[in-house]
Amino acid sequence: MRNFLCLLSALLAFFPGLLPAQAEPDTAKKNKVVIIPIREQIAPPELHVLRRGLKMAIEQDADTVIVDMETPGGRLDVTFDMLKAIEKFPGKVITYVNSEAISAGALISAGTDEIYFSPSGIIGAAAPVSGSGEDIDATMKQKIVSYLKARVRAISNGKGYRGDVISAMIDADFEFKIGKEIIKPKGELLTITATEAMKAYGKPAQPLLGAGISPDMDSLMDTLLGKGNYTVICLEITWSEKIAQYITSIAPLLLAAGLVLIFIEFKTPGFGLFGIGGGILLAIVFFGHHAAGLSGHEAALFFFLGFALVMIDVFLIPGFMLLAIPGALLMLGCLLWGMSDIWPDQPIEWESDFLITPLVNLVTGTAGAIVIFILLLRYMPSGGLWGKMVLASSIGGETTLASTARSQPALIGATGQAVTALFPSGQIEIDGKRYDARLALGTATPGTDVKVVSVGEFELTVEVI
Repeated sequence: MRNFLCLLSALLAFFPGLLPAQAEPDTAKKNKVVIIPIREQIAPPELHVLRRGLKMAIEQDADTVIVDMETPGGRLDVTFDMLKAIEKFPGKVITYVNSEAISAGALISAGTDEIYFSPSGIIGAAAPVSGSGEDIDATMKQKIVSYLKARVRAISNGKGYRGDVISAMIDADFEFKIGKEIIKPKGELLTITATEAMKAYGKPAQPLLGAGISPDMDSLMDTLLGKGNYTVICLEITWSEKIAQYITSIAPLLLAAGLVLIFIEFKTPGFGLFGIGGGILLAIVFFGHHAAGLSGHEAALFFFLGFALVMIDVFLIPGFMLLAIPGALLMLGCLLWGMSDIWPDQPIEWESDFLITPLVNLVTGTAGAIVIFILLLRYMPSGGLWGKMVLASSIGGETTLASTARSQPALIGATGQAVTALFPSGQIEIDGKRYDARLALGTATPGTDVKVVSVGEFELTVEVI
């Protein structure tokens, strides 16, 4: 056995190719960095952007996330949600104060591992204020400040002077000094520049708040990870997120306009465009920030837009078909869009069979619906579904079938009165008999004199005299 092992060792030494190749250490592995831009006021759309970026960083197995911060501040509740989201990322999160991190931006920066600055960057002034920017009640403010300072201490533990610095930005009554040097006296809020954030204090000396100053993002990553030793993924803001950010920025204007339209609606008889417009504006104010999540659902969004156009035409301007036709075409187009094999962020390859299957499905489904609809109309009771369920029950009595009247040519040109509102369909009465009727154009109130212009299978077509 010993001789065999010796012989085997000699053979392996003479023929090194017999040995399995040893995997060389991967020295070329690069760090992955995800850059998340926070460039608007802190509101639900920015929370959506941050969460999407952090999830993408986790999916891409990124080592570092850089929050590209440039914000004037914003909502406190959203700030706390953003801090919770940052805590869920397993790697390092760095804030780069590109221009300013004011108020809520300062609090979010305090929750990251390191804070870097551009040469012109500033941070501070984080005292709580009302939604309109005014001071809040003194007692309530004292409670909020106390809570904020406790939160800051919790997230800044072990990070040098950060807890005291952020507290001085929150509480005007807090005197911040290091040794005998007063950094911020009582009676004002602390706001510091990049240079001031990098000034060293104490023994051993350490920077007041910043981890470094970099002229741009590339220089920052070179400093952190070494030049060429990283790959960068920049989070792109989607169209829906941009819309949500814009809606948030003009929310006060939309709210004022919506309330004015509602007031005008109350001052005018009936319910019309003012009420609908005011309701739409208020809905945008209260739910517009949810638009940030619409990216990727464009087909459904435009389908409902087409449906809304059809409904507006049917109920508000019946008979004109100015909105119903483009609305119906938009709905059909979106159905075709939804059935097409389109990949996100990939160019559409217009091959011969790209639209064949979606077109076949769309035509087949639409044709089947039309056939079923015609059959239902053919065999439905007199007056149709609405005539039986609404009109007959509301005014009493049965209607005469329009098809029965076809044998009476004298009915064309006959005059009568609307016994229900024609909107544009309803009922009219001619010589004591009731018929289902439809206005060729516009609407009419009960009692309006009308004239028959044609006789259809189930209803008369009339016009206002």
